[in-house]
Amino acid sequence: MRIAFMSGGKDSYYAVYKFGYVDLSIMLIYDFPRPNPHALNLSKSVETILNCGIPVLITKLSRGREFEETVGLLKKFYPEVIVAGDVCVEEHLKYMERIAREVNAKLVEPLWGADPLELLHKEVEEGLKPLIIGAVEELSNYLGKVLTPENVEEFIQHSKIVNLNPLGEYGEYHTLVLRGPLSKVETSFTVVGVENFTKYNILRIM
Repeated sequence: MRIAFMSGGKDSYYAVYKFGYVDLSIMLIYDFPRPNPHALNLSKSVETILNCGIPVLITKLSRGREFEETVGLLKKFYPEVIVAGDVCVEEHLKYMERIAREVNAKLVEPLWGADPLELLHKEVEEGLKPLIIGAVEELSNYLGKVLTPENVEEFIQHSKIVNLNPLGEYGEYHTLVLRGPLSKVETSFTVVGVENFTKYNILRIM
């Protein structure tokens, strides 16, 4: 079985697109002090993945037992391949490598080592429509906007000016892919509000 870790965001979506067919996606909900934008907009995150024809399994992890519970879940499916969308954070890669070893699966990271700026350009140029659903205050003027080939360079330059990673690898912002090359239909949405969590703003959609 080929399993992908997906959130509905641009990098995990693009990683699966580059890899090819997967049998199942797993969305992990972590117990962090600040809510994850994908968890707060869970129904739309799930809809985005289902619109790609990929089944979704959602599981909430206990704080302090994230690794053990993730491994335990994966072992139930006997995965041969695990696909993830890490790009440049070594700590994330090593964590995924540990998980893959524990379940005797091959880890595939299609985006690993890519130039972050080139990758962001490629994602939007190849048809992804990432809606920004969470952002630090420095990027809050982009909350609710879709990254496109026309505005992505402006977004990159603004991110550089405020000294943030334009790809969002450290959680500077989160996206929801409304449509892309895997999508059979576009995910529609309505904005119902914005919530603030200690200098981080999250768009609430339905």
